[in-house]
Parts: sequence; structure tokens; C-alpha cells
Amino acid sequence: MTLTPELVTETALFLKAQGFHQSLAGIVMGTGLGTMAEKIENAVSVPYSEIPNFPEATVEFHKGHLLFGKIGNVKVVAMQGRFHYYEGYSMQQITFPIRVMKEMGVEYLFLSNAAGGMNPAYKKGDLVMLENHINLLPDNPLRGLNNPAFGQRFTDMSHPYDRALAESIERIAVLQNTSVKKGIYVSVMGPNLETKAEYRWLRAMGADMVGMSTVPEVIVANQVGLKCAAISVITDECDPDNLQPVNIPEIIQIAGKADKVLSNLFTACIKELK
Repeated sequence: MTLTPELVTETALFLKAQGFHQSLAGIVMGTGLGTMAEKIENAVSVPYSEIPNFPEATVEFHKGHLLFGKIGNVKVVAMQGRFHYYEGYSMQQITFPIRVMKEMGVEYLFLSNAAGGMNPAYKKGDLVMLENHINLLPDNPLRGLNNPAFGQRFTDMSHPYDRALAESIERIAVLQNTSVKKGIYVSVMGPNLETKAEYRWLRAMGADMVGMSTVPEVIVANQVGLKCAAISVITDECDPDNLQPVNIPEIIQIAGKADKVLSNLFTACIKELK
């Protein structure tokens, strides 16, 4: 797919015809993280396979539906499952839904992901809000785009995650008696998990947790002017001195359990948006 502004507009018009309307908040649900869908009232759901110009989710833990509805009085559009570079998609395909969200009026973007915890202070099931990130993916979603309609080519990334949203999440977490840690996320290509040596290297460069998503969406969100907040669920402990073989069913189970707490947190934050 060669990305053009016309493709974004075409997709947005299709969704409006399906009952989607201008939305204030966008949501991206990561692996094993789907409880947010239950928080959306009177939801309209459209499979990705029916949406013009959308890729199809190939990860079995991602439902592959786009939802529209309300959380409180706030209109939202939500992705039940995202796209990843390791699926074979281009960076522009992966981030295409973020551009469509912008076209549909979205101003705030909430992202979740499952991540491996390299910081020894992290335990399975912990919620960690992204303070910053390191991008080790081999391509960039802004590469080749010089049309001003897409936004500033040389996008500033000095504050990729919105401070006000972060403060709101922290305040609500205290009210809900929920522990939310902070950390730096590093995004890698995948789909294989890391070796002991790679975990040591990633940790040495300053990363607290590692995953295979989120950063491309955040880059594009910053280009088009969306305020971002992202939270990782720590689903496995990546201690290179005590590394255990990956257990995918356990990862999904841990993500699902923590997802209920994360969804309550995001829901309360979204309800306060104006």
C-alpha cells in the first residue's frame, strides 16, 4: 500500500457510514488485553477485514475488530488488536489506523501492550506506564512521507507521552488503590523472544521492559498531534541469570488478569476528558 491522504479519508468515510462518529479518544488494545471493549457502551463493531485499506490481524490473541461507542460521555474508537512489523506489514500499514483516528477527530490516544520486564523491580502482572521509549525497529512509519497533509516530517519526540495524561493516570491510580510503576520501553522486531545476551544489552542501554509494538503508533500520533499515554503489562520476568523458557498461555493469562485493573484505570481517565 502506498499511503496517500485520500486513502485515510476513504477509510474514515466508510466508518462514518457504518455508524462511527467523531471521537475524542482512541484506544489500542495489546496482546491479551481486551477488557476495554466491555467498557464501551452501545458499541458498533466492524471487522478489520471489512474496512477499506486496513490490514488484517494475524495474531491469534487479537480479535481484529474496530469499535465505536461511548465511555461515559466521551466518544471513543478502539482497536481490538493491533498490527505488528513481525506480521510482515509495512510501518505505514501498522500505523494507518492512527491516521484514520485523527481524521475522525481523535485527540487522545491510549495504548496498552504486553511486555517482558527486564527491570528486577518488576514482577509478573505489574502495570508500568511508559515514560519514554527506545526504538530498535528496522524501519520508521514516517519514512518516505513528505506530504504536509501527513504532518511535520521531522517530528519532535522530546515528549512522546503526554505529561498531563500521565499525571491524570497517576492520580486515578491512587484513588483506585492501583500500583502503576514507570519505565522505559524498548521496541524490537520479533517475533522471537530475546536471548540472555540480548536482555543484558537492552537493559544496559537503559530499557526497563521490552516488546514488539507501540512505538510506531506513538511516532505517528506525535506527528499528527495526538496526546499519548501507554501502559505495559509485565507478562514475563526477563532475568538473564534465571531465564525460563517462554510460556505463551501463561503470558496471555497474566495479561488477562491485569487487564481488568488496567481497563478500570483507562476508563476513569477517559471519562474525565473534555
